[in-house]
Amino acid sequence: MKTSVVDKATAVDAISAEEREGGRERGGIQSLERAFALLEEIARNRDGIALAELSKRVGLHNSTTFHLVKTMLSLGYVEQPRDSKRYRIGRRLFTLAAGALDEIELVSLATPVLEKLTRDTGECSHFAVRSGDTIVVLAKTAGSGMFQMADQVGVARPAHCTALGKVLLAALSSEQLSRYLAAHELRRFTPRTIVEPDALTREIDTVRRNGIGFDDGEFDAEARCVAVPVYDFTGRVAGAIGISGPVWRLSIRALQEKAALVRKSATALSRELGCAAEPPRRA
Repeated sequence: MKTSVVDKATAVDAISAEEREGGRERGGIQSLERAFALLEEIARNRDGIALAELSKRVGLHNSTTFHLVKTMLSLGYVEQPRDSKRYRIGRRLFTLAAGALDEIELVSLATPVLEKLTRDTGECSHFAVRSGDTIVVLAKTAGSGMFQMADQVGVARPAHCTALGKVLLAALSSEQLSRYLAAHELRRFTPRTIVEPDALTREIDTVRRNGIGFDDGEFDAEARCVAVPVYDFTGRVAGAIGISGPVWRLSIRALQEKAALVRKSATALSRELGCAAEPPRRA
């Protein structure tokens, strides 16, 4: 539903006129209060809410509600699905909220989850995000074992041969993954590193389907890792959480057993980021 500049001006004029007629003009503040009250009520109704019901719950006339919602609709803060009379929160509001969730806050939210994961598994735990084409470790906790990975916070790691990186590559669309592969050399770090684009594409497809990524000595011949995605309140992948350990202590079987604890930690962090339920995995 598109709204012209004229429509926006008409909506604002109508609101202003109604406020003046009631002798309650407050320099536009009242309109803002009403708009936020509408947004909050719309947000409480995840399946959407019709205009009449919205007006009733907020205590506004239908005409006032219509003009305010129409303006927010044109700005992208409210959405109205095609062939529907119900309103939902728009993507632009999600974008604003996501922009406020900076790296410092991500680290503060992830660290307690990583600390618990390390206590439960005894292994080094990591949380990483994709920054452009780079995989960056934002937070980590050291395990209790004698051998620990030497990753430092802020370090960049290759995506194609790390569990964290594979999970973040799996969040890309097929077209985005193709562009990534075309633009990046798949460097060999160990004899197990996947360096053929077709083979890596198949590997990423498996990660997508299963919602979990493994590194079996592909980046460091002496280490194994497992990682799963972390989701934000929009249902998009916000990062990846995983554990790593030496191959002599973290066998394939042990890695698979501890993967359940990694999933549990990822779910906990996803909830901290506002994700109510894990999105369905893509085929």
